[in-house]
Amino acid sequence: MGQQELDISGLNLESKSGPTVADELPKVSLAREKLLEEARRALESEEGGRKSASLVIIGHVDAGKSTLIGRLLYELGRVDEKTKIANERASDKIGKGSFSWAWELDGTTEERERGITMDVALQALETPNRRITILDAPGHRDFIPNMISGATQADCALLVVDSSTGEFEAGFERGGQTREHLILVRSLGVSQVVVAVNKLDQVDWSRDRYEDVCEQLKAFLVQSGFHPSRTSFVPVGAMAGVNLLDRSGSDVLALRAWYSGPTLVNLLDTLQPPTRDIDAPLRFPIFNVFKGSASATGVSGRICGGIVQVGERLRILPGDETAVVKSIESESEAEPLPWAAAGSNVTLYLIAVDPIHLSIGSVLCSPSNLIPLASVFTARIIVFDIEVPILAGTSVELFHQSRNVPASISKLTAILDRASGGVTKNNPRVLTKGASAEVQITIRPVAFSGPASRAQPIPIEPFASNKDMGRILIRRGGETISAGIVLTVVS
Repeated sequence: MGQQELDISGLNLESKSGPTVADELPKVSLAREKLLEEARRALESEEGGRKSASLVIIGHVDAGKSTLIGRLLYELGRVDEKTKIANERASDKIGKGSFSWAWELDGTTEERERGITMDVALQALETPNRRITILDAPGHRDFIPNMISGATQADCALLVVDSSTGEFEAGFERGGQTREHLILVRSLGVSQVVVAVNKLDQVDWSRDRYEDVCEQLKAFLVQSGFHPSRTSFVPVGAMAGVNLLDRSGSDVLALRAWYSGPTLVNLLDTLQPPTRDIDAPLRFPIFNVFKGSASATGVSGRICGGIVQVGERLRILPGDETAVVKSIESESEAEPLPWAAAGSNVTLYLIAVDPIHLSIGSVLCSPSNLIPLASVFTARIIVFDIEVPILAGTSVELFHQSRNVPASISKLTAILDRASGGVTKNNPRVLTKGASAEVQITIRPVAFSGPASRAQPIPIEPFASNKDMGRILIRRGGETISAGIVLTVVS
């Protein structure tokens, strides 16, 4: 053996016999046009059957969000008796017995010990006419980034409020999460909300208290941009399961004395999913990355446009890497799917890619129709109720899908009329609360020195091209200060 052959052998560079990854890659089963035809037929048949929708659960910390969903899953038969008893015993053991229903969604040790939701939990439930993906978002203000990430994947929202004396006021007044969560989900495109007025059993099912809570919320919902026809209210007692599925039993006589409206499940059964844009280019922002079976890596998220099928090769942006879809799974389906379309919350299992190239916030798209990468872009924003005005050069945190990056509002281009959109003032010096404005936003470097000192562009798209990929939220100092839409990518 010559020296060159020895060197190659030592470096383990010689070709090996046996099957390669390419030999095992699944094949695309349908051409794009055929796939679109099949997807359209499926969506049309869904119109007459069980429609799919995703629902984010929002509200102030300790309003009973996870408890309500855990109890609802049990009432609908999604949690068996064995699991229920196991959760009761385990929660009693650590002195958290009142949180046993929440344990169905709060699965980590830290969440269970602290008694709060910290990350977004995914579950699925079915009503007579709807197949609903549940996104249980955290209520604590320390985990607002996680809540935003969950809300970006939702079609509708379920707001849970604590009606007990003083607790509703604590969540609704300035600094509480009830207001901020409503503003956030509306800014992220959610236009339907069901309000569950919880813990009414703690105020003896008082009709006056229920109506008082509803009146305060109705005014704020309209102010936040929710149309009254797209909002509904329901009184519930989550811990005891009152008015979730039905109102049977003697313990609900006080409620039945004055309420004869729909149950929570009745309202969820009438949610209207938005139109799915399956003809658009594929956009799949990655919400989570995890190790799958064998050689596959799992990535979960919501398809924000287009359609994807098993065997398809996808580009990962930012970066130059590609991956192949080995399989597609959904919480609401028992069997793997051959394809999934816009609006679906799914997990893609990818092969032919090093997992190091897959990260939360990256976007999967077709190699023939890439999403733009931007480090500077213009946006139209609405400024919220802020105390410190926004100046040119203000450092902020930019939220887009599951990504949050440091940025600066580098230029204040114009103040706009909120009704007509016309320019009322060019090159303003400051933006104050309630202002509508056109601004330029620049992504800032993550670090001040080293390889990360150069700003990394992010995958983002004008709102006119893709509504989901064109929405942004801006936070500063732990407070959401504005929301808006991307107008143009500058560079």
